Amino acid sequence: MVPSKPQADQSTTAEPKSGGLEDNQIDVKLKLAGLWTSFMFLYVYVDVLGFYKPGTIEDILIGKVFTFQISPLFIMIALVSVTIPALMVALSLTLPARVNRWTNLVLGILYIPYSLFNLAGAGSWPHYYFGAGVEVLLLALVLWYAWKWPRTPVDATRRAEANDRKTVQPQDF
Repeated sequence: MVPSKPQADQSTTAEPKSGGLEDNQIDVKLKLAGLWTSFMFLYVYVDVLGFYKPGTIEDILIGKVFTFQISPLFIMIALVSVTIPALMVALSLTLPARVNRWTNLVLGILYIPYSLFNLAGAGSWPHYYFGAGVEVLLLALVLWYAWKWPRTPVDATRRAEANDRKTVQPQDF
């Protein structure tokens, strides 16, 4: 007698349609790393394109950016502001899930007002508004994916057990 193959559960297995495209699930860590990469490039390029704004290069040459004096502290703050998203690309791929989730949530929340602050010197230059809008959208997606981070079955079991312990009351004897 030949053992039969187990049947796939028809309710959870979808048959691929003829000629359809395969759509693989992407790990949340890869999604976050991709979002931070996009954010970082956009964040830098908005500033680079700002060099085309008349008077910008002249102001830089006399040591001024917007209303700020260029100083070692200013340069360090600028470097840190772009280093954090650059590190988040690698950290999103390597940190353990729980730390990763909270790091993405905290930094995503902090970078939204920081991106909007850059609109202070935008004036009538639409690329600043477009860039800030897309940056905020990317950060909103970082927050969404970090917040909705999939739970493992063990986590679900632990939560269920914790809820059961809360509802079970000791019997009076």
